[in-house]
Amino acid sequence: MSASDRASRSFNFRLWFALPLSLMALMLLVDPGPLDMAIANLFYQPGVGFVGRHSFFLEDILHDRAKQGVIVIGVLAIVGFLISLLPTRLRQYRRPLGYLVLAMALCTSLVTPLKTLTNVQCPWSLQQYGGDQVHTPLLSKRPPSLKPGRCWPGGHASAGFSLLALFFMLRDRRPRAARLALIVALSLGGMFSLGRTMQGAHFMSHNLWTLLFDWCISLCCYRLVMFQPVLRLRDSVQACEVQHGSV
Repeated sequence: MSASDRASRSFNFRLWFALPLSLMALMLLVDPGPLDMAIANLFYQPGVGFVGRHSFFLEDILHDRAKQGVIVIGVLAIVGFLISLLPTRLRQYRRPLGYLVLAMALCTSLVTPLKTLTNVQCPWSLQQYGGDQVHTPLLSKRPPSLKPGRCWPGGHASAGFSLLALFFMLRDRRPRAARLALIVALSLGGMFSLGRTMQGAHFMSHNLWTLLFDWCISLCCYRLVMFQPVLRLRDSVQACEVQHGSV
């Protein structure tokens, strides 16, 4: 039996799907714009702009280098999964590696088409922050513009929150490491979110949407790919025994 073919720890899927979906519904019903702007105002100076707009640390380190680090993790996961297809020691980790590749790929690839579909403007493009665009709620019709927005959901935050997949990959076999991965993913995604908010690239709710999307994607992939309830595992073992007995 491989490391991934063991019964999973119990998990309340209904609760942990319902909570993020309920929060999404709330943000669709109640426009978070006033709260977004109140937070953005903390980092905006009239006549100067957003305090982090030209910050070397926020742009070069927290945006570029840190994102590259997450990309390295994704590449290593892909390489590991490809090696697991061969008769090597990584073969027993094929399922979790495949899950990690799938979940991270979906988390990061969802952002671009949603940005194109929604055309939400960035804070630095809005009139109240020195730009020439008008703020509109997420579900409102956008006014005609020569520069369509590309700021919902938060793209950079998805690099950090995509590491939520590490939590689900590890939770059944290495719970302590899983908790550490959860803290790292939330902390990194939170830092990315705060950094881009300080730069005027996103409102905070844009990044909260990213967190909710990435959580649901990682959880859904975990349920479909990784989760092994006792009954399903028992049937799999029995089928394997029958197959070997008939050989």
